[in-house]
Amino acid sequence: MQFKANASCGIVVFAIVGLPLSAVADAGASGRGDFPTTFPAAAGAPPLPMAPVLAAKSTDALPKSRDALFDDDEPNNDSEPPPATKESLFLDDQSVKSSSGGQAAGGGQGGAIKGFVENVMAYTTSRPRHWSEMMFRADLTAQGDLGSAVKWKMGARFDYDATYSLADYYPRAVANDQRFNVTSRENYLDIGAGDWDFRLGRQQVVWGEMVGLLFGDVVSAKDMRQFILPDFEILRIPQWAARAEYFKDDFHAELLWIPVASYDDIGKPGSQFFNYTLPAPAGVATVFRNEKTPSRNLSNTNYGLRLSVLRDGWDVAAFAYRSMSVAPTFYREIVQSPQPTVVYQAQHDRITQYGATLAKDLGSVVFKAEAVYTKGMKYQVTNLSDADGVVPQDTLNWVVGLDYNEIADTRINLQFFQSHFFDRHPDIIQSTNENGYSVLLNRKFGDKVEAQVLLIASLNRSDWMLRPRASWNFEKNWRLAFGADVFKGPPLGYFGRYDNSDRVYTELRYSF
Repeated sequence: MQFKANASCGIVVFAIVGLPLSAVADAGASGRGDFPTTFPAAAGAPPLPMAPVLAAKSTDALPKSRDALFDDDEPNNDSEPPPATKESLFLDDQSVKSSSGGQAAGGGQGGAIKGFVENVMAYTTSRPRHWSEMMFRADLTAQGDLGSAVKWKMGARFDYDATYSLADYYPRAVANDQRFNVTSRENYLDIGAGDWDFRLGRQQVVWGEMVGLLFGDVVSAKDMRQFILPDFEILRIPQWAARAEYFKDDFHAELLWIPVASYDDIGKPGSQFFNYTLPAPAGVATVFRNEKTPSRNLSNTNYGLRLSVLRDGWDVAAFAYRSMSVAPTFYREIVQSPQPTVVYQAQHDRITQYGATLAKDLGSVVFKAEAVYTKGMKYQVTNLSDADGVVPQDTLNWVVGLDYNEIADTRINLQFFQSHFFDRHPDIIQSTNENGYSVLLNRKFGDKVEAQVLLIASLNRSDWMLRPRASWNFEKNWRLAFGADVFKGPPLGYFGRYDNSDRVYTELRYSF
């Protein structure tokens, strides 16, 4: 889940509950060695269920036209959000960027390099106080065409976090993991053939349509090393995929195959936001083995189908998706000698998901809803006598929302959502129904300044996150932002586990 204030002046308030983050971990474990750690009793707790990941994008819908597929997927100035109009809520990311002055698809054999460079400075105010982020990032993208029916896109990101060079607060394994990263972004070919379009390569696949929520976005992996705090474009990890799309009038069909999947990246034990497991009893050590990622064979590939149609103003879609879960579950083993030790290993379950989305402009408000049924996911249990520490649970996650923007320069979004656990096992942490709500208030002050505050809270317990933020577009393509992230709740709460991670931050970004 991510909530980062985009650059529109406003106030944002969100509240949530949903999927358990015991599953929010990543498969970037190749080469990881066992990491012995003894956590205090209140640390290392797995999150209570939280609604599927939230993001700060105001629209994450799929393209509604073939032409949108060939527009740029990344904004020229990502700090500039889509216009707060009812019409904009139904636009996909590509068409929004095209209409707001984003980069257009490159012509001829090649395209100019687009992207952004930014600096994020974050200071943790909870004791012990320390610098927790000094990030310098460059995100570069180029695109063009190889003829009228073939287009291409290439992208890469370079991250350097000076925190791990200038401070000695985190373990060496964490520093090595998060100090410097070079990652491949979207790198694909688009091929048009009549009513069909094909995209081959590393790509973003967006199936959700809620404002700021990723309920239906079951395909994307996420970089969770900074929790849900970074911008959505930073959070999402592209997948290596082959995608075929069929367009006919108001009907759209999408076939997807992912032969080599990407998985969530949760970093290393001891990092600022690595709290995914139950705390060990007093005097018992904790060890994390290398993450067990699925082997590369045909049975472990991911595939899905999505169908959508627009009728009488109703935008309705349904999908089915079979995959290895992008978020791992921490399996547990208890070893008695040479000393009592709880051994955790992140593994990925084979799951099946069925979902539906709908949206309708009702005049003064826009109505949206999503539901996703997940079968085969496993969750941690508190019973220490359980052999592997996990049990399977089928879940239904659903959300409904209203978006109101009739007041000039102001936007209000209300959403309620729930995670229901079928035949709930008595030893899991989550309640049968985990409920949450969100409220988004957003207002601009002229063309340059924006203020916002984000609150996320559980309805089942006192567990919340507060994110005030102000941003200033002081020059063309330049954005300066100030904000804070405050976490409160019980040690096993989705946000409460980060009760000692309150921070203040600044961001400076130049987009080109």
